[in-house]
Amino acid sequence: MSLDPRPLEAIDAALADAEAAGWVTVRLDLAGVRSKAALMRRCGDALRVPGWFGGNWDALADALIDLSWLPAGMEAPDVPGRVVAVTGWREFARARAGEWETFTEVLESAVEFWRDGGGAPLVVLLGDAGPSGGTVRGGE
Repeated sequence: MSLDPRPLEAIDAALADAEAAGWVTVRLDLAGVRSKAALMRRCGDALRVPGWFGGNWDALADALIDLSWLPAGMEAPDVPGRVVAVTGWREFARARAGEWETFTEVLESAVEFWRDGGGAPLVVLLGDAGPSGGTVRGGE
């Protein structure tokens, strides 16, 4: 899997479509995030993880593949799938390239886990305005 950036309008439309189809959706806005600790706090807040969330890569990976902590009705098989839309990521990706790479690897691993496990899928969308404020063009 590759996280190809999509225009924000496409992300908004995909989230609306997913919600209409009964999917659980999460928007993870990374605007202003400048450290791994801030990234983990933002992930924890957006995903509404439980108190045991340790704020490290392993804890994030665990939270994305062991969804037993989700409220009733949000875990498989009760939902057809889950979408996480990551926006506002460019500044963090440029400033913390190594941590951005690890973050995307964690996301990709979680997507593969749900795809290979046969449960309700997890889809991660990456969207943002381009560096000059325009939209990012991403291909299929």
